[in-house]
Amino acid sequence: MNIQEENKAIVLEAFDTLFNQRDYAAAAKFWSPQYVQHSAHIAPGREGLFELVKNLPDTLVYEHGIIMAEGNFVMVHGRFSGNGRAVAFVAVDIVRLENGILAEHWDVLQDEATPEGSASGLPMFGEHFPN
Repeated sequence: MNIQEENKAIVLEAFDTLFNQRDYAAAAKFWSPQYVQHSAHIAPGREGLFELVKNLPDTLVYEHGIIMAEGNFVMVHGRFSGNGRAVAFVAVDIVRLENGILAEHWDVLQDEATPEGSASGLPMFGEHFPN
């Protein structure tokens, strides 16, 4: 397995561990103590991210879609549903890894479109609109 494939697997495991399993001790092994957060929606550092997740409903589910990697960067298209809002967030998360640890993060978030709200008539994530 090359470094890009390894990095993609690490990011997917990290996201599942934090967002779906809510295992903060295990998740801490994936995120650097010096984690740099560029998101406008998340407080600084690993602690800011973990606090955000702790304050989200237990119904939160993260699903990943397309994932790409180049060098130490991984970009993943995902959906955060069950987040306590009327609609899910669809996100593109960009993560920089250092020695197999998530070191830096950027994101772009958007409310998921309904069939009526999609000018293209196509879903933003996956093959089907959510129920």
